[in-house]
Amino acid sequence: MRLTFPVEWLQWVENTTLAVVIRQSTWLYPGLEIVHITGLALLVGGAFLFDFRLLGFSKKIPVFDLATHVLPWSRRGLALVIPSGMLLFTTNAEALGNDPMFGLKLFLILVAGINVAIFHRITFRAPAGWESGATPIGAKVAAIGSLLLWLATITCGRLLAY
Repeated sequence: MRLTFPVEWLQWVENTTLAVVIRQSTWLYPGLEIVHITGLALLVGGAFLFDFRLLGFSKKIPVFDLATHVLPWSRRGLALVIPSGMLLFTTNAEALGNDPMFGLKLFLILVAGINVAIFHRITFRAPAGWESGATPIGAKVAAIGSLLLWLATITCGRLLAY
């Protein structure tokens, strides 16, 4: 996926005082990476536990109980990932903005967000199928999509580092 950002804008972002301070600091950039990875672990860890439950693992744990427990942690992870990711982007905006892998990563995040929104607004709220204790097929499809999308997103993120 190829996104095109105006070069002038990318250069401006990269040359902001905040981006320069982060780049020149001994601890800010590594600290932001730690926050980003911690947020990713919370976001994806909670999502994966929930997805695996939807796929039939840990059947003794009710789906709604697990959702109540792990999904708030995923939201907290997202609250760490977004700002830390944006700050990390500022430090190398021109190179990242021109890298097709970055565009693919953003696209995958968008699709993962759409997957989550559809699941929570439609599939998870629809009573049909949940009463019997069986996971509806739509929920299983959403779980598989979630697992694949987040794995692909993480892969893109790691490939950006090389």
